Amino acid sequence: MKKRPFHVDAPILHSDHSKPVSRRDFIASGLKTGAHVIGGLSVFSLFANPTKAFAELSGDLQTLRQSCGINVQGAGKIPFIAFDLAGGANIAGSNVLVGGLRGQQDFLSTAGYNKLGLPGDMLPGQNLTNTDLGLAFHSDSQYLRGILERCDAATVENINGAVIAARSENDTANNPHNPMYAIAKAGADGSLLSLIGSRNTDSGANSMAPLDFIDSNKRPTKVDRPSDVTGLVDIGDLFALLDQQDAVAVMESIQRISAQKLNNVSTGISRDEVIKDLINCGYVKSADLADRFGDTSTLDPAADPDIVGAAGVFSSDEFLNDREFQKTASIMKLVVNGYAGAGTVTMGGFDYHTGERGTGEMRDLRAGRCMGACLEYAARKGKPLMLYVYSDGSVASNGRIDDSEEGRGKGEWTGDNSSTGAAFFLVYNPTGRASLMGSSIEDQLRHQQIGFMRPDASVETASSPAANNVNLLVQTVLLNYMALHGEQADFANVVTNQGLGNAAMLDRLTAFQPLDFGVNI
Repeated sequence: MKKRPFHVDAPILHSDHSKPVSRRDFIASGLKTGAHVIGGLSVFSLFANPTKAFAELSGDLQTLRQSCGINVQGAGKIPFIAFDLAGGANIAGSNVLVGGLRGQQDFLSTAGYNKLGLPGDMLPGQNLTNTDLGLAFHSDSQYLRGILERCDAATVENINGAVIAARSENDTANNPHNPMYAIAKAGADGSLLSLIGSRNTDSGANSMAPLDFIDSNKRPTKVDRPSDVTGLVDIGDLFALLDQQDAVAVMESIQRISAQKLNNVSTGISRDEVIKDLINCGYVKSADLADRFGDTSTLDPAADPDIVGAAGVFSSDEFLNDREFQKTASIMKLVVNGYAGAGTVTMGGFDYHTGERGTGEMRDLRAGRCMGACLEYAARKGKPLMLYVYSDGSVASNGRIDDSEEGRGKGEWTGDNSSTGAAFFLVYNPTGRASLMGSSIEDQLRHQQIGFMRPDASVETASSPAANNVNLLVQTVLLNYMALHGEQADFANVVTNQGLGNAAMLDRLTAFQPLDFGVNI
């Protein structure tokens, strides 16, 4: 009798795994996910563009805002969103193609694809390869299906990507996959927050961050629901008495009066000017926050018509009834609009070697929809985006076929397998698809796949520094993020103990030429 697939939100407990004890165990099994949002949608903002939802500060305060170093647009870096698929998801083969030395379409053996859940009649070489996103996917990839479902055709044309063949241990907390601190070290920052993540951990995610990059001053703020977003700014009780324009005017007047009084007094301590600057800038920041966020719908993902509603990336019903969509919307709202420099969406329950295929297919599809929503939202806001997907370990099939409707005639996932692991990233550029490195088609294909697999679908651990070292995988992602800004030459200065090699090796590990994104970010 065929096993029935698990509901997309049902927890997965394996008899050959120890009982979940840690936070990480609960996330991987799907026992712990994002919290529900209680209540209905708020009224849509009148402004689709949040930067249009407020009046300008007075000229004198705008000058002071600049001198106080108050950031209103982010740090000018490409927004970065990571997806942490907790539990050991399938990425290679049935989703993103990973091939041999010559690139993604240097196809593996039939036995290798069988291990990756693809039977003999579903091999990618049988006209089952899709390159709509630049990066080659299996035509029946559920990640691909979800992404294409959410993205307009014009958005798809401006997406490209690269895959990294990289093994990592299964079901262990010792996988420093998360790149948030590394991305911040490259200069990513937001006008409200440096980093965010959907888990309340040091990395903001399920997987930990490499110790060399951790900066306690930039610990990610936990965000996994719209109320977390709107709760970031406390505008006080003044707005209960006055409308936004009048409230901002009052706060501006308070700043001016305070500044006049400070000019006529002495604090009596040696650092008199420093203390006065701190006080003055505090008043300026309060007025600025009231100006930009006095209308809380400016920040609310549920009030953004590009996110929720008839024209949004999520319908109202989808958004109200799916915690993962709420979580994704909250992260992408902050990151894409420059309120945060980078963020991680952790999705649990990807330890789906359940002896059938449908569970994994349904969860991959929902993950793809979340990825596609981020890319489409960036397109609607006219912003570039680097989207990175990773998982702690991977899975494999023994070749038995699940021919149910949900199983789609693919191989059942029957066990963990760290050797079939991979990670990938997609880049959206509003001015045109990112160009691969390399002077010939053959060179470009090798840049689009960093490292490679053996014919049996095991990662060749000597194929790149990232292939067998998760710390170096994070460095490889950081290198590619910097390269999009034309800052590859600064990599050794940002990562003083870098382990990727010399300049020639860095070139080999870089997928894309610098972006010309043509907008302020």
